[in-house]
Amino acid sequence: MSEELHRQELCRGVALSTVTDAKFKSNRISCNILIPLSWETAAVNAIVPFILRRRFASCPDFTRLNERLCELYGASLDGDVRKYGGYQIVNLSIQGLDDRFTLKGEPMVRECCELICDMLLDPYLEDGAFSAVDTRLEITNLVDTIQAEVNDKRDYAVSQCASLLFEGEPFAVKKYGREEDALAITPASAAQAWRQMLRTCPVEIMFIGSGSSGAAAEIFRRRFEAVERQPMPYRPAPVSAPLREPRWRTEHMDVKQGKLVLGFRTGELRTERELNAMKMMSALWGGTPFSRLFVHVRERLHLCYYCASRYDRASGSILVDSGVEFENREKAEEEILHQLEAVKNGEFTDEEFENTVLYLVNGLKSTTDTLGGMENWYLTQLLAGSGRTPMENAAQIREITRREIMDAAAGLRLDTVYFLAGKEEEHE
Repeated sequence: MSEELHRQELCRGVALSTVTDAKFKSNRISCNILIPLSWETAAVNAIVPFILRRRFASCPDFTRLNERLCELYGASLDGDVRKYGGYQIVNLSIQGLDDRFTLKGEPMVRECCELICDMLLDPYLEDGAFSAVDTRLEITNLVDTIQAEVNDKRDYAVSQCASLLFEGEPFAVKKYGREEDALAITPASAAQAWRQMLRTCPVEIMFIGSGSSGAAAEIFRRRFEAVERQPMPYRPAPVSAPLREPRWRTEHMDVKQGKLVLGFRTGELRTERELNAMKMMSALWGGTPFSRLFVHVRERLHLCYYCASRYDRASGSILVDSGVEFENREKAEEEILHQLEAVKNGEFTDEEFENTVLYLVNGLKSTTDTLGGMENWYLTQLLAGSGRTPMENAAQIREITRREIMDAAAGLRLDTVYFLAGKEEEHE
């Protein structure tokens, strides 16, 4: 069984959070830099972890870095960019065997922590800038990632609806930024972005696994205390209420299947119970293979190829996306809203209610199956101002009543409807 999260401040703007679970033989250690999202800086910030993971001062080429990881019993190193609410999260992580399982008692925790600090705090630089070769390669990769969203029309439609829904708010900014900004990155601007985030951004360090985090605390404290920092506090972006009438937008592309996305605002949910009720309402409405949107809109009426809801606690929103034939757009939209009214009026069976509870509880149980799943869970909990374990949240889910689900549905407000249509529809 996983234990509770323990958090300690190491130095100004740097905290270490530990979760110990004896069933693992490895530890996952990650540094998460929290950066307020803006269109101007998103792309250049996004490229930083991918440049950092290529090499650093003590491992000045990729071959030596791989050799070092092999010496650490095949430890894996990674860099990534995440998004939570109005924040971009630059993530560097390492996963390696715990000290107890090494052949000669090597201090794996200590070695892994020193390596990730070297990668983050002492990168490979050429005249104060990142390598031109590394930067050029990662710009190509970043542009490919940004362009890939357009190729996946489902993700593209959801992203476009979110940008409209949160227009003018940090929630609208995409975690990888814009293509034109990615193409403008230089080795010097990327290095400057790295220095800026180290100097001004809070850092959440996660230690998840079976080992002791004592060495990690000592190493990260020592290494970060040597960095000149003036960190800003983490302040979640406020969830805004809908202030306008619903609006409809249609975009035309060369597609054979329409993509319909409805964006709803949940408003500000003040208690943990209200948040859990909204999570459960979204799952019952459209978040499971037996939800009302799946059963009625897709299976019974054959109005779409898929139809699902996505609840985002950080932004206070629910997005419902559906793949439809162009001529079924209005019918599908009407039926999605009709099923919301049905939930609002309590027109769901006890079996639907119980199956939704079991679905969410089983999902929470599986969260603790992997170190990465546990890291994602507890980091999100920290950013949301909570430290609950998955099992504690499962117990909360079981307490939610039918009336609370109905009230959650009644609190939703339709804000934006986005439809991706075909070129021929534009001419018609």
